[in-house]
This record gives sequence, C-alpha cells and structure tokens, in this order.
Amino acid sequence: MTACPLSPSVAVVGGGLSGLAAGAALAAEGFRVTLLERRPYLGGRASSYEHPGTGEVVDNCQHVLLGCCTNLTDFYRRIGAAELVRWYDRLTFLEPGGRRTVIGGSWLPAPLHALPSFLTAAALSWRDKLAIARALVALMRRLPVDEGRPFSDWLAAHGQTRGAVKRFWEIVLVSSLNEELDRASTPAAAMVIRESFLKSAQGGRMGVPRVPLTELYSRAGDYIREHAGTVELRAAVEAFKPVEEWTGGEPDLPGGDELVPGQGMGGSGLIASRAGVRLDVSGKPRMFDYAVLAVPFDALERLLPADMPVAKNGDLRAALGRFETSPITGVHLWFDRQITDLDHAVLLDRTIQWMFQKSRILDERSAQTNQGSYLELVISASNSLVRKSRQEIIDLAVQELADFFPAVKDARLLKAAVIKEVHATFSPQPGSDAYRPRSATPWSRVFLAGDWTATGWPATMEGAVRSGYLAAEALCRAAGREARFLVPDLAPSGFMRFV
Repeated sequence: MTACPLSPSVAVVGGGLSGLAAGAALAAEGFRVTLLERRPYLGGRASSYEHPGTGEVVDNCQHVLLGCCTNLTDFYRRIGAAELVRWYDRLTFLEPGGRRTVIGGSWLPAPLHALPSFLTAAALSWRDKLAIARALVALMRRLPVDEGRPFSDWLAAHGQTRGAVKRFWEIVLVSSLNEELDRASTPAAAMVIRESFLKSAQGGRMGVPRVPLTELYSRAGDYIREHAGTVELRAAVEAFKPVEEWTGGEPDLPGGDELVPGQGMGGSGLIASRAGVRLDVSGKPRMFDYAVLAVPFDALERLLPADMPVAKNGDLRAALGRFETSPITGVHLWFDRQITDLDHAVLLDRTIQWMFQKSRILDERSAQTNQGSYLELVISASNSLVRKSRQEIIDLAVQELADFFPAVKDARLLKAAVIKEVHATFSPQPGSDAYRPRSATPWSRVFLAGDWTATGWPATMEGAVRSGYLAAEALCRAAGREARFLVPDLAPSGFMRFV
C-alpha cells in the first residue's frame, strides 16, 4: 500500500529493531512514516560499525535467532532479508580438553526429537540427564506462574544436580535471558525452554546472520522508503509533547506534513486544527499525527514531559524507574591460522559461553579475511567483566579458548577488540512482568515499543519485533483501522499437540 498526501503522519522514534518493525508495518499499511534515529546507522543495539582499533567491521554483539522466533522471521521476510540468515540444526557443546557433545533433532516426534542425542551426551552424567528429564516433564504439563522467586529456586525444588544446572540450564538460559538464574523470572525461563526445546524440532533451530548486522537492518530502512516513508539519521529527538490541537502551515511543521490551501479541515485555506504530537528533533519543533517511541526505557524516562500532571504519566514514570539492566561482553579475536573446524560452539565450565567463527559464518565478502580465522566470543550477564580492562579480558579469552582448541597455543593473535554493552538488556527479574508497560500510553496518539515492554518475551530480537508490531496494531486501532501484524507462536508438533 502506498501512502497518500492525506494519510496520517507517524513519527517512529528510534531505528532499533522495534522501531524498524513498527515503521515497516505502518508504512505497508499506508501511513506516512518518518523514522528518526539519532545514530548515523540503523539497528540500535543490533548494529555493526568499523572498529577504530582494528579497522574491521564488527557487530556490537553476536545476535542469533531460533526457529520459535516467528515474528522476527516474519519481519525478515517482509523486508527481504530472510536469505541473509544461516540456519543450523545442531549445537556442539565443548568441554575443556575438547570433548564434543552434539545435540540435535531426530525422526522422533516432539518433545522426544532430541532424545537420542540427549541420551548419548557425554557432557552430562546419567544423574544429570534424569534430573533434566524430570524438570522438562514438569514444564510440559504447565508453565509456572510468577511467585516472585527466581528460576534457581524452581530448579532446586525439582531436584536438579549441579551438573544439570551448570551444563544445561545455565548455558541455555543465561544466554537467552541475559541474566543469572538466581535473578531470573521463573515464567520467562520456563517459556524459553518450552518454545525452543519442547514444542517442536523447528523451534530449536538456530539462525545466525551471515552479513554484518547494519547491512541486515538497512533493508528495513529501504523497505520503509519503498513504501513512501522517510528515514532520517542523526536526527535526535530531545522531547515530545502530545497536543490537543496544532495549526498547520507553519515552517518546519509538521516535518513533511505541511498543510497547503485546500488541505485544511473543511478545505478552507492554510489554517487547520488537529490533535497530534510535537517532537523536538535536533532543536527544531515538528508535528505528527501519531508517534511511536521505540527507545530504551531510560531514554524514554528522559523524554517524558516534565510539565504533565502526575495523573497522566506518574504510573509510567514510576514503572520506568523499576527497571534494571544486565551487561553483555563480546570479544573479537583475529588469529593467523585456523583454530577450529566448527562454525560455532557452546563452551562449558568457563567464563566464555559461546564461540562463533565469523570467518566461516559470514559471507566471503563480509568475513574480511581469506586466511586465518576471526572469532567472536560472547559472555552474557557479564557483570564479572564490567570492571576488567580490555587487556585483562583479552588475556582471559585467549587462555580459556586454548582450553578447548589446542591450536590457539601455537597461533599468533593479530588483533583483538572488546565490546562491553554495560546496559545491554533489561533484567528479567522475578515480578518484572508486572511493570512492563503495554504499547498504549496515557496519551491517545503516543505508543511505546521496545523489547522491555509487555511482549510476553524476554529482551530478545523476537521480543523487539513483537513490541513494534503490537505498537503498530494499537496505532491502527486509534486511527480507526483494523490491522494484524503479530504472527502466532510456532504451533506445537508431535505429542506436544496433546499437552
């Protein structure tokens, strides 16, 4: 659908995944979308840039998706980026010393599809496997409710061994939730396990972008432009204010939506009164019919109108003040030789949790190396690394990597980069769902999007896209339209259809 001059104008503030999803959906529905991003690139926390210390293009953090991420895969199809994801059906778990355990699907129906590889998993003892099986059966029957207790308590109550916790539950969930299990919401952890491990074999497939993230998400900007929208980079929104009426025809108002003779209400000249939203964009006031604020919760707190009565925004401001964040650290290493034949691996019993060999995963034109190897290591919930220096983290990473890949000991480290996202995601602590706001706000023409809003998912790319789609649906309803963007969850298969 192409926007026409009289279609409602929408400002989408923020060019991260939630803003791109909202902008793409609304542009396709015929709204005149203007996406405003303060950075010189799109993607938000899922972006890439040329690292000044290495001269290489790096992602700010490795992002992956699972087959259960139905809305994210729908978004990729929408913007024409589905072919830019490389899919894997098996995960390799590595123990120090190099012993491998491969977990993957089989011909058995869900939830038994991974049973053969699980039973032969060398990394887990039989006591570990029996404990995990008992807990998975409990999660098949029903998802636990949030009683204000962390998932570690739930695991203890269900008799989990130390090996099961360290080599299964923590590995899977700390990466998914970006939080330690003694600080993680029980329903959030249970939902991740059920969607990715139990419902179907497809749900656990892992997708890794095979191009730098900004290249991936620039396609969303192209999609918005192709549907008569605009994308403005280096456009910092400093404040917003809902207004009951505004007068069209003034300079800079409303940013591509100026009224001309005959377009005013009643068709009588330059002056018209309409409800809208005023944004201060890089020092200039601009007016739009609607706004989607797709920014982090701390950025939204700074944008809230200071002069609005407490009855209007007090509850929202109080909710924003309750959020806490959790860090992620990425370590990028370039060696002069091949270190491993694996594209990726889960690393057990060490600080490093994941290894991605980008020189194998990325397209040849993006890998930036024809010899040697480029690895990215990921540590989620990396509170222990926040205060460590760059060199300390590099030394730790190389030392631990050698525990799994002996070739590291003879290799020469050509260059390295450490990227700390100290406030990478919100912390999904027990009870946090109670204060995650919905997309609707106290103002009828302002909507929220972001992975921290009430999406039913933790802070993931899937949660971000869901929030953008939910905001777009709410805006359509406010504009008197009915539109559905949210895609249903992956349907259960096998025996899970009867649970």
